[in-house]
Amino acid sequence: MKTRRVILSVLALLSLPACGSTDSPGESNRAQQGNAAETAAYSKYEQPVTMRIGFKVPDSRLNNGDSNDNNPVSRYMESLSNIKVVHSWEAKGEELYTQKAQLAIDSNDLPDAMVVDRDQLKKLIDSDMIADLTGTFQQYGSTLIKEMYSSTGGEALDDASRSGRLYGLPNVAINADSPMLLWVRQDWLDRLELPDPSTFEDIERIAKAFIEQDPDGNGKRDTFGLSAYKNIVYGTKPHINGLDAVFSAFHAFPTNWIKDSSGATVYGSITPETKAALAKLADWYKRGLIDPGFALYKETQEPIISGQSGMFFGPWWMPYYPLSEAVAADTKAEWRAYAAPLDNSGKFIAHMAPVTDRYLVVRKGYEHPEAVVKLLNMFTRLERRRDPNMAEVNKLDDFSAETGIQLRAYYPFDLLIDYSGAIEQHYTDVQQALHGKIDPDLLDPDTRLLYDRWLAEEEQPKKNLEGWKATNAYKYGVAVLTTTAIEQVRSVFYGSTPGMAGVWPKLQTLESETFLNIIVGETPVSEFDDFVKDWKRRGGELITQEVTEIVNTKGVE
Repeated sequence: MKTRRVILSVLALLSLPACGSTDSPGESNRAQQGNAAETAAYSKYEQPVTMRIGFKVPDSRLNNGDSNDNNPVSRYMESLSNIKVVHSWEAKGEELYTQKAQLAIDSNDLPDAMVVDRDQLKKLIDSDMIADLTGTFQQYGSTLIKEMYSSTGGEALDDASRSGRLYGLPNVAINADSPMLLWVRQDWLDRLELPDPSTFEDIERIAKAFIEQDPDGNGKRDTFGLSAYKNIVYGTKPHINGLDAVFSAFHAFPTNWIKDSSGATVYGSITPETKAALAKLADWYKRGLIDPGFALYKETQEPIISGQSGMFFGPWWMPYYPLSEAVAADTKAEWRAYAAPLDNSGKFIAHMAPVTDRYLVVRKGYEHPEAVVKLLNMFTRLERRRDPNMAEVNKLDDFSAETGIQLRAYYPFDLLIDYSGAIEQHYTDVQQALHGKIDPDLLDPDTRLLYDRWLAEEEQPKKNLEGWKATNAYKYGVAVLTTTAIEQVRSVFYGSTPGMAGVWPKLQTLESETFLNIIVGETPVSEFDDFVKDWKRRGGELITQEVTEIVNTKGVE
């Protein structure tokens, strides 16, 4: 009950008019207040405001004299807001960024704003180092962002709150990003006259044929069945080549805290179902169905882009990357997505990601916390194609088309927000428009862009790679998600416990090494039982007790 009250209190605060009046205004007054709040959300400072941030450097490279803190996106944001963003520090890649953010926290040397993870948010709140954003977001948060947060049923804001006060602006993980689909070279499948995959047996049959029957027709035995990721699973946020879908079909959810069939809280990596999934993967590797060199690639997507891989697991958006590069290298390549493998009762099982896992925080004492909210409003509006400054937006689109750089790579914060069911809704609306059931002119800007690209792609396939990416991601990836009955499984706990300190990284290493060794045959599947005992003895047992206590306490609140 306590959790529900927190959600309601936060939502109630955020639904108050921005001007703070508690009189009984009429409808006209409420409309005026709403307009005033929207004006505040995007208003420009008369005098320049400086904001020091921690910045995650993207993989893309700028040219023409641009830099990470002085480029078309940053200049546009500054022109809108009069906020000068200064990079206190930069870090390339998620791991290095997290390390630098942690160093800033440990040394009590925070930039004015930065994005942190769940554990870092907890520490910052415990240490009273970040600003209470409840009132600031109430006054300056845009209607668009408030609606997007509301689409999570209050979970996103509750996750960033404590005792009814908001301490971070969370991202929103869209539902569609969680399920792992099987992406298959359809042109190979058709060439060999193989049926579409749905079961384990189907995948095995197709993988064997892709290896032995020269599906690319070059007269060489140089193609693989199934690609894989050297760390085996991603756990909470799926990505390219993860084998999470194989585990899910066994009702195994490694790296996640779940409820078992008896209702007990368990760590998914040590369950009998996980052992069964590992046995299946070890059998596939032994038979050559999995790429034998999968653990050796520097970048896991290499065999996909090079045209050697015939199947891999990944989310719906794989056409954006790496398939766009694979198709650019071989325009004959056709990829399709399938909800496979099914479990032994014919169901497609997917573990769902947490509603949010990153939080934009503001240093306590920063003079302009509202500036952080304004920047979030502005780049979210730009990202969701709601920016009314079309001339400037068109220039940015031209920059993106010319360089291949996504604008989001240079937003000040790596924090995307959308409606939780946005992807499925875009697909549904496009289908309605394509079938003449709704007027395309009534589509929201995001969906209209997709609709236009869809038509262009159908008229001239693969002529425009940007159009190909979006169309194929929706036409094949999202189509599967919207037409498949997915049994969703959610974790019961995210974050850390006191017992994890100093122990958890070693347990994770033990786990990943054991999984990899079992799959490649270095150790027999039977050693999984010894791994479980070892995991418990080295601290896993204590941590399980801690997590169970937290989950049980949360359940009775």
